[in-house]
Amino acid sequence: MNADLLLRNVTLPTGRRADIAVADGIVRHVGAAVRAGETIDCTGYTCLPGAVDMHVHMRGGAQAGKEDWRTGTTSAVAGGVTVVVDQPNTVPPITTPELLRARIREAEEQAVCGFAVNAGVVPEADLAGMWEAGAMAFGETFAAPSSYGEGLDAETLRGLFARIRALGGVVTVHAEEVGGQAPATLADHDRARSGEGEARAVQKVVGLAPAGLRLHFCHASTAASVRAARGTVEATPHHLFLSRENFEDDETRARVNPPLRDEKTRRELWSCWERIDVVASDHAPHTVQEKQAPFETAPSGIPGVETMVPLLVAAVQRGRITLASVIEKTSWRPAAILGIPRAGFEPGDRADYALYPDEITRIDASRLHAKCGWSPFEGLDAVFPEEVIVGGTRAYAHGDLREAHGAWCPGQGYLSPENK
Repeated sequence: MNADLLLRNVTLPTGRRADIAVADGIVRHVGAAVRAGETIDCTGYTCLPGAVDMHVHMRGGAQAGKEDWRTGTTSAVAGGVTVVVDQPNTVPPITTPELLRARIREAEEQAVCGFAVNAGVVPEADLAGMWEAGAMAFGETFAAPSSYGEGLDAETLRGLFARIRALGGVVTVHAEEVGGQAPATLADHDRARSGEGEARAVQKVVGLAPAGLRLHFCHASTAASVRAARGTVEATPHHLFLSRENFEDDETRARVNPPLRDEKTRRELWSCWERIDVVASDHAPHTVQEKQAPFETAPSGIPGVETMVPLLVAAVQRGRITLASVIEKTSWRPAAILGIPRAGFEPGDRADYALYPDEITRIDASRLHAKCGWSPFEGLDAVFPEEVIVGGTRAYAHGDLREAHGAWCPGQGYLSPENK
């Protein structure tokens, strides 16, 4: 056979070494070498399937000053992420098929990796119409208010959950309790959106969900929240790797919802590593100028799509977690939850990969690709990929983005025009 791309000397998760032949974006053969138009020698690299970050806010549109699809997906690819799932709390929020299709068109013009778009969950939203138009999932559904998202009461959530259950979609939930006055410090913010309140909100949502609803909890920040969850649950790199003690108490760049917790709580979250289904970045950039506002009025949210997998690979190289668990939580499990073909090492798998060197570096925000130009992870250990393959094409090589084009991943309810 002839292949478009041959990855030579790939060390598979089983420990076996093999060559992977790719044609038309799909793995065609795993084993001995075949003739190919382009060859990459993977000797000395750890080859991971491309990550699926199922929780990003790519901004764009009216918020393009913070991020746009081109800069956001370039940042994703440079961090080994080859599919991103955009959240619907955009400006305006995505509540109709027309707005969903416009968002998809915007991404098709700019994205350099695979992408999907979720549907907004509010009472007036056309949930069925967006599902048929290709929404990947429903939500982030806000059980408490957050940036550009209004909290929904219990009865409203119950009714929306029933509608989503009837469609067969996945509902993703932002679960928190919010109280008190506008916080002036990270400690205030932690108290106003407490870990105990988050766990109670998770339990409340579990109680509201009808039998058979496909439920996914976003960004659990405490061990209690992970244990309370039903369905699937994600954690973020910032809740795993950062605590509020890492920052000055009025540092707005560390302000995020749910808040960074204290160091004890952060360590306890790691104790639930095996129970966490997905690691997702909740990439939510704001400009430096916006973050320079007083703490009480500064927006919540941080960039993280480019640093997510590199932080985890460094943890693997330090012996803290297994490579298999990183593959499962960043690539295979999110793909399974969303119902998209997985990237991997078997014939028929999607040919998305990232090659990581055996060298730990430190995160330097000036070298990252997000438009906002800053990172709360500055100085932390990371291993960045040197080569990234998207859809069987070398999209990124040794710091340079090559010509790449992102393909839309429609959700499972999609009715294409020719099939309607």
